[in-house]
This record gives sequence, structure tokens and C-alpha cells, in this order.
Amino acid sequence: MAKTAAIVLIGNEILSGKVVDANAAYLCRELRALGVDVKRIAVIPDEIDIIAAEISAASRGFDVVFTSGGVGPTHDDVTIDGVARAIGMRVVRHPRLVALLEDFYRDRGGELTDARLKMAEVPEGAELIEDETLRFPGVAVRNIYILPGVPEIFRQKFDVLKERFRETPFHLVCVYLSMPESTLADYLNALLARHPDLLLGSYPEFSNPEYKVKVTIESKDLALAESAAAELLGQVPSAAVVRVTRG
Repeated sequence: MAKTAAIVLIGNEILSGKVVDANAAYLCRELRALGVDVKRIAVIPDEIDIIAAEISAASRGFDVVFTSGGVGPTHDDVTIDGVARAIGMRVVRHPRLVALLEDFYRDRGGELTDARLKMAEVPEGAELIEDETLRFPGVAVRNIYILPGVPEIFRQKFDVLKERFRETPFHLVCVYLSMPESTLADYLNALLARHPDLLLGSYPEFSNPEYKVKVTIESKDLALAESAAAELLGQVPSAAVVRVTRG
């Protein structure tokens, strides 16, 4: 069975439409390639109680949780407080982060203010994940990985983490068909009844001149994915098959 993940996007700016999130789609693609099954994506406001409730439920319900956003120096950056409350721990200033911030602002002729020191706060017991490519470490506590909202930095920090989550990958077969999805439904229902562990998707296209529906067949069992694809191809009219891809 695949490791499961939840993604929690934190920020009033996402809920108000001021910012379009790019992190969830990126993370879903990356995790899928690693063999991890994303089961939940939540978008919540910068409110400690809501963050705590969402993180608590996600941490209990899934193997790994990723947060995005709310880790800066301003009044609405309350992700650390929410995560700490979710796991029943205090918020503390990590000496390693304090030292890194002191060096950072000294090199730039700036002052390490109380507001900036907020970026040294972590839930008590948190792990710092360091790498020579990162200016500041990533933060993890239990099965929760706390990532920034800025897409460029989000990706940098996840790249350092990603090999922690690698397991057996999903095998994917995509079948592109010129028949409408409504005609295809009986074939797919029968295929899933025979192979209930199969991950089966159907995605209609209404303006694509090449095909009308894309069927995705996925499994961590390569033989299952291939045999299910062969079954489907053996049942639908051969003239309706536009192409088949794997990857």
C-alpha cells in the first residue's frame, strides 16, 4: 500500500484570490513520482485554531503532512503556533536558527529585530533539515513538514527532503480514446469490479480534436497495470483507440 500524504495550504491570500497557489500541484506531481499517494489538500486561513485542528487531523490520518505558507516575520505568519498547538508542544526559539539569522542580517548591515527573530521559532522538539544548498534549514516535527509559501523556496526545501519519501513508484498507462466517456463507463466499471485495487481515472475532453477521453490506469504492481490496460484495449472498439502512453 502506498504511503499517504496531506497538503495544507495556509494563507488568507489564497482564500481571497489575491495569490494563486502553485505549491500543491507541484507537490502532487513530485510525490506521485516518488510513489506517495496524496489523499487530501486543504486551504485554510491564517488562524491558529483552524491550523491546529487541520494539522492534528491530518497528522493522525495520513503518513505525512506538508504545510505551505505562514512562516515569515509578520503578524499573519502563525503556522508554527498552529502546528505546535496541534501536537501539544511549546513554541521555542531554536539557537541554530537564531545564529543563522544573526549572520544573515549582519552580513547585510541589518538588525535582527524581534519580528525577524520570529523566523527562529519552531515547535519544541522540531528537527532542522540542513543542506549546503539551503540558506535556512527546513523544519519538521513528527510527521509534519513545515514549508514556506514562496514557490521558489518551497521547491528548494522539498528537493532536499524528497528522498525521505521515495518508495515503489506508481506505474501509469494512459489510453486516449475517440469515444465519449458515457459510452466508456460500462467498460471502466467492469474493469474496476475485476481489479478493485486499481487506480482508474477518466477525463473527458470537449474541445480536443484528437481524442474525447483520457483513461489513466495506475498501480504499484506493474503487471496489474499492464494487464488491466490490455483488458480495456481488448474490449473497446479498436478504431476508438487514438494512442497509448506509459510513464
